[in-house]
Amino acid sequence: MTCPTPLTAGISQGIQVDQSPAALIRKAGDAVQIVCSHGEADYRTMLWYRQSPGDSALELIGYVSYGRISYEEPPYEEHFNITDLSGNTAKSGSLFIVALSESEHSAVYYCAARYAH
Repeated sequence: MTCPTPLTAGISQGIQVDQSPAALIRKAGDAVQIVCSHGEADYRTMLWYRQSPGDSALELIGYVSYGRISYEEPPYEEHFNITDLSGNTAKSGSLFIVALSESEHSAVYYCAARYAH
């Protein structure tokens, strides 16, 4: 059984946001870590989204801003672990999925950076 989890890198408000790995396929039960980074000091909020197969909407999983991690819905906190890898600058962060479930986690995952007001 495989759990496809394709990933893409993106651009956010004209800044380059790098996401690694660029693509991966894992089987159910595997753990996955996706790392996202950028080089802009003023973009201190890093957001994580997913897009489920057949759905055009992006679901916000959660975000890290000034070292504070927030999840959008209670189920997300049970399945995902957002980490700030760069202190309070949020220039590098990760999304960790502890144990993939084919039905719940098959999706395209995106990270984005937002300017800190």
